[in-house]
Amino acid sequence: MRSSLNVVAAADGGLAETVPDCVDDPTTLCARVYDLAGLDWLAANADTLVATPARIAVILLVAVLVRLLAHRAIRRLTDRTASGAVPAVLRPRRPRATVPGDTPEPAAARRTQRAEAIGSVLRSCASMVVTGIAVVLVLGELGINLAPILASAGVVGVALGFGAQNLVKDFIAGIGIILEDQYGVGDVVDLGEARGTVEAVGLRTTRLRDVNGVVWYARNGEVLRVGNKSQGYAQVVIDLPVAHDTDLERCRELMQEVADAMYGEAEWAAVLLAPPESLGVEQITTEAVLMRVQVRSTNADQWQVGRELRLRLKERFVAEGIRTPLPLLGAVPAATAGSP
Repeated sequence: MRSSLNVVAAADGGLAETVPDCVDDPTTLCARVYDLAGLDWLAANADTLVATPARIAVILLVAVLVRLLAHRAIRRLTDRTASGAVPAVLRPRRPRATVPGDTPEPAAARRTQRAEAIGSVLRSCASMVVTGIAVVLVLGELGINLAPILASAGVVGVALGFGAQNLVKDFIAGIGIILEDQYGVGDVVDLGEARGTVEAVGLRTTRLRDVNGVVWYARNGEVLRVGNKSQGYAQVVIDLPVAHDTDLERCRELMQEVADAMYGEAEWAAVLLAPPESLGVEQITTEAVLMRVQVRSTNADQWQVGRELRLRLKERFVAEGIRTPLPLLGAVPAATAGSP
Protein backbone atom coordinates (compact mmCIF):
# COMPACT_ATOMS: atom_id res chain seq x y z
CA MET A 1 0.00 0.00 0.00
CA ARG A 2 1.41 3.37 -1.01
CA SER A 3 1.58 5.98 1.77
CA SER A 4 0.85 9.66 1.26
CA LEU A 5 3.65 12.19 1.65
CA ASN A 6 3.72 15.34 3.77
CA VAL A 7 5.79 18.22 2.47
CA VAL A 8 7.84 19.86 5.19
CA ALA A 9 8.87 23.46 4.61
CA ALA A 10 12.43 24.55 5.13
CA ALA A 11 13.46 27.54 7.26
CA ASP A 12 14.04 29.75 4.20
CA GLY A 13 10.58 29.04 2.84
CA GLY A 14 11.61 26.33 0.31
CA LEU A 15 10.68 22.69 0.18
CA ALA A 16 13.08 20.74 2.38
CA GLU A 17 11.79 17.18 2.22
CA THR A 18 8.73 15.04 1.92
CA VAL A 19 7.83 12.76 4.81
CA PRO A 20 5.38 9.83 4.51
CA ASP A 21 2.33 9.88 6.77
CA CYS A 22 3.23 6.46 8.16
CA VAL A 23 6.29 7.94 9.85
CA ASP A 24 4.00 9.27 12.57
CA ASP A 25 3.48 5.68 13.82
CA PRO A 26 6.88 4.33 14.87
CA THR A 27 5.60 0.73 14.99
CA THR A 28 4.99 0.50 11.22
CA LEU A 29 7.42 -0.88 8.71
CA CYS A 30 7.32 2.39 6.86
CA ALA A 31 8.63 4.31 9.87
CA ARG A 32 11.38 1.76 10.51
CA VAL A 33 12.55 1.85 6.90
CA TYR A 34 12.52 5.65 6.95
CA ASP A 35 14.57 5.68 10.14
CA LEU A 36 17.13 3.26 8.72
CA ALA A 37 17.42 4.49 5.13
CA GLY A 38 16.11 8.03 5.31
CA LEU A 39 14.53 7.66 1.87
CA ASP A 40 10.95 8.84 1.61
CA TRP A 41 10.14 6.86 -1.58
CA LEU A 42 11.50 3.64 -0.07
CA ALA A 43 9.54 4.17 3.13
CA ALA A 44 6.35 4.97 1.22
CA ASN A 45 6.67 1.73 -0.80
CA ALA A 46 8.04 -0.41 2.01
CA ASP A 47 5.30 -3.01 1.72
CA THR A 48 5.85 -3.47 -2.02
CA LEU A 49 9.64 -3.25 -2.14
CA VAL A 50 10.59 -4.80 1.20
CA ALA A 51 7.80 -6.74 2.90
CA THR A 52 6.48 -8.64 -0.13
CA PRO A 53 9.91 -9.79 -1.39
CA ALA A 54 10.86 -10.75 2.17
CA ARG A 55 7.72 -12.85 2.57
CA ILE A 56 8.28 -14.49 -0.82
CA ALA A 57 11.88 -15.27 0.13
CA VAL A 58 10.70 -16.81 3.41
CA ILE A 59 8.11 -18.93 1.57
CA LEU A 60 10.71 -20.19 -0.92
CA LEU A 61 13.23 -20.88 1.85
CA VAL A 62 10.67 -22.82 3.90
CA ALA A 63 9.59 -24.76 0.79
CA VAL A 64 13.18 -25.73 0.03
CA LEU A 65 13.79 -26.80 3.63
CA VAL A 66 10.55 -28.81 3.80
CA ARG A 67 11.39 -30.52 0.51
CA LEU A 68 14.89 -31.40 1.68
CA LEU A 69 13.62 -32.75 5.00
CA ALA A 70 10.89 -34.77 3.28
CA HIS A 71 13.36 -36.26 0.80
CA ARG A 72 15.78 -37.06 3.60
CA ALA A 73 13.08 -38.78 5.65
CA ILE A 74 11.88 -40.77 2.62
CA ARG A 75 15.45 -41.74 1.72
CA ARG A 76 16.18 -42.94 5.25
CA LEU A 77 12.96 -44.94 5.28
CA THR A 78 13.69 -46.59 1.94
CA ASP A 79 17.31 -47.30 2.92
CA ARG A 80 16.17 -49.05 6.08
CA THR A 81 13.61 -51.00 4.09
CA ALA A 82 16.19 -51.97 1.46
CA SER A 83 18.70 -53.14 4.08
CA GLY A 84 16.05 -55.13 5.93
CA ALA A 85 16.98 -53.47 9.24
CA VAL A 86 14.69 -54.44 12.12
CA PRO A 87 14.58 -52.69 15.52
CA ALA A 88 16.30 -54.62 18.30
CA VAL A 89 13.01 -54.94 20.20
CA LEU A 90 11.40 -56.75 17.27
CA ARG A 91 14.29 -59.10 16.57
CA PRO A 92 13.79 -62.73 17.56
CA ARG A 93 15.82 -64.03 20.48
CA ARG A 94 16.99 -67.03 18.49
CA PRO A 95 18.20 -66.65 14.90
CA ARG A 96 16.23 -68.60 12.34
CA ALA A 97 17.94 -71.72 11.16
CA THR A 98 19.23 -71.71 7.64
CA VAL A 99 16.94 -73.69 5.35
CA PRO A 100 18.42 -75.34 2.25
CA GLY A 101 17.36 -73.40 -0.80
CA ASP A 102 17.16 -70.01 0.89
CA THR A 103 18.42 -67.29 -1.44
CA PRO A 104 19.01 -64.12 0.59
CA GLU A 105 20.90 -62.35 -2.17
CA PRO A 106 18.02 -62.30 -4.70
CA ALA A 107 15.60 -61.43 -1.91
CA ALA A 108 17.79 -58.49 -0.87
CA ALA A 109 18.14 -57.29 -4.46
CA ARG A 110 14.38 -57.55 -4.95
CA ARG A 111 13.75 -55.62 -1.72
CA THR A 112 16.23 -52.93 -2.81
CA GLN A 113 14.51 -52.51 -6.19
CA ARG A 114 11.10 -52.14 -4.56
CA ALA A 115 12.43 -49.66 -2.01
CA GLU A 116 14.07 -47.53 -4.70
CA ALA A 117 10.92 -47.49 -6.83
CA ILE A 118 8.69 -46.60 -3.89
CA GLY A 119 11.16 -43.94 -2.72
CA SER A 120 11.21 -42.36 -6.16
CA VAL A 121 7.41 -42.16 -6.23
CA LEU A 122 7.22 -40.71 -2.72
CA ARG A 123 9.90 -38.10 -3.42
CA SER A 124 8.15 -37.02 -6.61
CA CYS A 125 4.83 -36.68 -4.78
CA ALA A 126 6.45 -34.69 -1.95
CA SER A 127 8.14 -32.35 -4.44
CA MET A 128 4.90 -31.73 -6.34
CA VAL A 129 2.90 -31.02 -3.18
CA VAL A 130 5.50 -28.65 -1.69
CA THR A 131 6.06 -26.85 -5.01
CA GLY A 132 2.32 -26.43 -5.61
CA ILE A 133 1.71 -24.96 -2.16
CA ALA A 134 4.70 -22.61 -2.53
CA VAL A 135 3.52 -21.37 -5.95
CA VAL A 136 0.03 -20.65 -4.62
CA LEU A 137 1.41 -18.73 -1.63
CA VAL A 138 3.79 -16.69 -3.81
CA LEU A 139 1.01 -15.76 -6.22
CA GLY A 140 -1.10 -14.69 -3.26
CA GLU A 141 1.70 -12.45 -1.99
CA LEU A 142 1.95 -10.82 -5.42
CA GLY A 143 -1.72 -9.89 -5.21
CA ILE A 144 -2.84 -12.10 -8.07
CA ASN A 145 -6.42 -13.30 -7.86
CA LEU A 146 -6.18 -17.07 -7.60
CA ALA A 147 -9.86 -17.86 -8.13
CA PRO A 148 -9.79 -17.73 -11.99
CA ILE A 149 -6.49 -19.61 -12.06
CA LEU A 150 -7.78 -22.37 -9.79
CA ALA A 151 -11.01 -22.59 -11.76
CA SER A 152 -9.12 -22.87 -15.06
CA ALA A 153 -6.76 -25.43 -13.57
CA GLY A 154 -9.74 -27.45 -12.39
CA VAL A 155 -11.29 -27.44 -15.87
CA VAL A 156 -7.96 -28.41 -17.47
CA GLY A 157 -7.46 -31.14 -14.85
CA VAL A 158 -10.88 -32.62 -15.57
CA ALA A 159 -10.21 -32.57 -19.33
CA LEU A 160 -6.82 -34.18 -18.88
CA GLY A 161 -8.33 -36.73 -16.49
CA PHE A 162 -10.85 -37.84 -19.11
CA GLY A 163 -8.28 -37.84 -21.90
CA ALA A 164 -5.52 -39.61 -19.95
CA GLN A 165 -7.59 -41.87 -17.73
CA ASN A 166 -5.89 -44.97 -19.16
CA LEU A 167 -2.48 -43.46 -18.39
CA VAL A 168 -3.54 -42.61 -14.83
CA LYS A 169 -4.98 -46.11 -14.46
CA ASP A 170 -1.67 -47.63 -15.57
CA PHE A 171 0.32 -45.51 -13.10
CA ILE A 172 -1.95 -46.34 -10.17
CA ALA A 173 -1.84 -50.04 -11.04
CA GLY A 174 1.96 -49.87 -11.32
CA ILE A 175 2.24 -48.35 -7.85
CA GLY A 176 0.00 -51.14 -6.51
CA ILE A 177 2.12 -53.82 -8.19
CA ILE A 178 5.30 -52.42 -6.66
CA LEU A 179 3.82 -51.89 -3.19
CA GLU A 180 2.24 -55.35 -3.06
CA ASP A 181 5.31 -57.02 -4.60
CA GLN A 182 3.16 -59.03 -7.00
CA TYR A 183 6.22 -59.72 -9.16
CA GLY A 184 9.70 -58.37 -9.73
CA VAL A 185 12.63 -58.52 -12.11
CA GLY A 186 13.63 -62.13 -12.75
CA ASP A 187 10.25 -63.67 -11.88
CA VAL A 188 8.57 -66.06 -14.30
CA VAL A 189 4.99 -64.86 -14.60
CA ASP A 190 1.81 -65.52 -16.53
CA LEU A 191 -0.06 -62.31 -17.34
CA GLY A 192 -2.66 -63.93 -19.57
CA GLU A 193 -1.61 -63.57 -23.18
CA ALA A 194 1.98 -62.76 -22.21
CA ARG A 195 4.12 -65.29 -20.35
CA GLY A 196 7.82 -65.16 -19.61
CA THR A 197 10.56 -63.74 -17.42
CA VAL A 198 10.12 -60.19 -16.12
CA GLU A 199 12.89 -57.87 -17.30
CA ALA A 200 11.59 -54.53 -16.02
CA VAL A 201 8.71 -53.28 -13.89
CA GLY A 202 7.79 -49.64 -14.44
CA LEU A 203 4.97 -47.46 -13.22
CA ARG A 204 3.21 -47.67 -16.60
CA THR A 205 4.30 -50.92 -18.26
CA THR A 206 5.90 -54.28 -17.47
CA ARG A 207 8.45 -55.77 -19.87
CA LEU A 208 8.94 -59.53 -20.04
CA ARG A 209 10.59 -62.00 -22.41
CA ASP A 210 9.08 -65.38 -23.30
CA VAL A 211 10.89 -68.67 -23.99
CA ASN A 212 11.16 -67.82 -27.69
CA GLY A 213 12.96 -64.55 -26.97
CA VAL A 214 10.00 -62.32 -27.82
CA VAL A 215 9.79 -59.18 -25.67
CA TRP A 216 6.30 -58.34 -24.43
CA TYR A 217 5.14 -54.99 -23.04
CA ALA A 218 2.08 -55.23 -20.81
CA ARG A 219 0.25 -52.16 -19.55
CA ASN A 220 -0.10 -52.36 -15.78
CA GLY A 221 -3.70 -51.18 -15.92
CA GLU A 222 -4.63 -54.09 -18.20
CA VAL A 223 -3.14 -56.79 -15.96
CA LEU A 224 -6.23 -58.43 -14.49
CA ARG A 225 -4.54 -61.48 -12.96
CA VAL A 226 -0.98 -62.57 -12.36
CA GLY A 227 0.40 -66.09 -12.05
CA ASN A 228 3.84 -65.85 -10.42
CA LYS A 229 5.89 -69.02 -10.74
CA SER A 230 8.89 -67.66 -8.84
CA GLN A 231 7.60 -66.74 -5.39
CA GLY A 232 8.27 -68.95 -2.41
CA TYR A 233 9.02 -72.42 -3.75
CA ALA A 234 8.27 -74.52 -6.81
CA GLN A 235 6.46 -77.86 -6.88
CA VAL A 236 7.88 -80.23 -9.48
CA VAL A 237 5.12 -82.66 -10.51
CA ILE A 238 5.98 -85.56 -12.85
CA ASP A 239 3.38 -87.90 -14.39
CA LEU A 240 4.80 -91.00 -16.10
CA PRO A 241 2.63 -93.40 -18.15
CA VAL A 242 2.98 -97.14 -17.61
CA ALA A 243 1.23 -100.13 -19.13
CA HIS A 244 -2.00 -101.43 -17.64
CA ASP A 245 -0.47 -104.77 -16.65
CA THR A 246 2.25 -103.10 -14.54
CA ASP A 247 2.55 -103.84 -10.82
CA LEU A 248 1.42 -100.37 -9.75
CA GLU A 249 2.46 -100.70 -6.11
CA ARG A 250 5.94 -101.81 -7.13
CA CYS A 251 6.09 -98.94 -9.62
CA ARG A 252 5.14 -96.45 -6.92
CA GLU A 253 7.86 -97.81 -4.61
CA LEU A 254 10.46 -97.56 -7.36
CA MET A 255 9.54 -93.95 -8.06
CA GLN A 256 9.85 -93.18 -4.35
CA GLU A 257 13.26 -94.87 -4.19
CA VAL A 258 14.58 -92.92 -7.17
CA ALA A 259 13.34 -89.60 -5.78
CA ASP A 260 14.68 -90.35 -2.28
CA ALA A 261 18.08 -91.24 -3.71
CA MET A 262 18.23 -87.92 -5.53
CA TYR A 263 17.06 -86.07 -2.40
CA GLY A 264 19.85 -87.67 -0.35
CA GLU A 265 22.68 -86.59 -2.67
CA ALA A 266 24.81 -83.64 -1.55
CA GLU A 267 24.67 -82.17 -5.05
CA TRP A 268 20.92 -81.63 -4.75
CA ALA A 269 20.76 -80.84 -1.01
CA ALA A 270 20.51 -77.08 -1.55
CA VAL A 271 17.95 -77.45 -4.36
CA LEU A 272 15.40 -79.93 -3.00
CA LEU A 273 13.57 -78.31 -0.10
CA ALA A 274 11.42 -81.21 1.16
CA PRO A 275 11.34 -85.02 0.93
CA PRO A 276 9.72 -86.20 -2.33
CA GLU A 277 6.36 -87.94 -2.40
CA SER A 278 5.32 -90.76 -4.71
CA LEU A 279 1.54 -90.36 -4.88
CA GLY A 280 0.81 -93.42 -7.00
CA VAL A 281 -1.94 -93.62 -9.59
CA GLU A 282 -3.03 -90.21 -10.80
CA GLN A 283 -5.12 -91.12 -13.82
CA ILE A 284 -6.20 -94.17 -15.83
CA THR A 285 -6.81 -93.78 -19.54
CA THR A 286 -7.38 -96.23 -22.36
CA GLU A 287 -3.72 -95.95 -23.35
CA ALA A 288 -1.87 -96.02 -20.01
CA VAL A 289 -1.87 -95.53 -16.26
CA LEU A 290 -0.31 -92.25 -15.09
CA MET A 291 1.90 -92.52 -11.98
CA ARG A 292 2.71 -89.27 -10.16
CA VAL A 293 5.69 -88.18 -8.06
CA GLN A 294 6.26 -84.67 -6.75
CA VAL A 295 9.09 -82.83 -5.01
CA ARG A 296 9.53 -79.29 -3.74
CA SER A 297 12.47 -77.28 -5.08
CA THR A 298 13.76 -73.76 -5.45
CA ASN A 299 12.22 -71.58 -8.13
CA ALA A 300 15.40 -71.16 -10.14
CA ASP A 301 16.11 -74.91 -10.32
CA GLN A 302 12.65 -76.40 -10.81
CA TRP A 303 13.17 -77.18 -14.52
CA GLN A 304 16.61 -78.69 -13.89
CA VAL A 305 15.18 -80.85 -11.10
CA GLY A 306 12.33 -82.01 -13.34
CA ARG A 307 14.64 -82.99 -16.19
CA GLU A 308 17.04 -84.87 -13.92
CA LEU A 309 14.27 -86.73 -12.10
CA ARG A 310 12.58 -87.76 -15.36
CA LEU A 311 15.89 -89.07 -16.66
CA ARG A 312 16.49 -91.16 -13.54
CA LEU A 313 12.96 -92.51 -13.48
CA LYS A 314 13.15 -93.54 -17.14
CA GLU A 315 16.48 -95.31 -16.62
CA ARG A 316 15.13 -97.14 -13.57
CA PHE A 317 11.98 -98.17 -15.42
CA VAL A 318 14.08 -99.63 -18.23
CA ALA A 319 16.28 -101.46 -15.74
CA GLU A 320 13.26 -102.92 -13.91
CA GLY A 321 11.42 -103.84 -17.10
CA ILE A 322 8.51 -101.45 -16.55
CA ARG A 323 7.01 -100.77 -19.95
CA THR A 324 5.75 -97.46 -21.20
CA PRO A 325 2.87 -98.03 -23.66
CA LEU A 326 3.29 -96.81 -27.20
CA PRO A 327 0.46 -95.05 -29.03
CA LEU A 328 -1.45 -97.31 -31.40
CA LEU A 329 -1.07 -95.25 -34.53
CA GLY A 330 -2.82 -96.71 -37.61
CA ALA A 331 -3.95 -99.85 -35.77
CA VAL A 332 -6.96 -101.73 -37.14
CA PRO A 333 -9.88 -101.92 -34.69
CA ALA A 334 -10.44 -105.39 -33.22
CA ALA A 335 -14.02 -105.57 -34.51
CA THR A 336 -12.87 -105.15 -38.10
CA ALA A 337 -9.76 -107.28 -37.96
CA GLY A 338 -9.82 -109.97 -40.70
CA SER A 339 -12.59 -108.25 -42.69
CA PRO A 340 -12.14 -108.12 -46.44
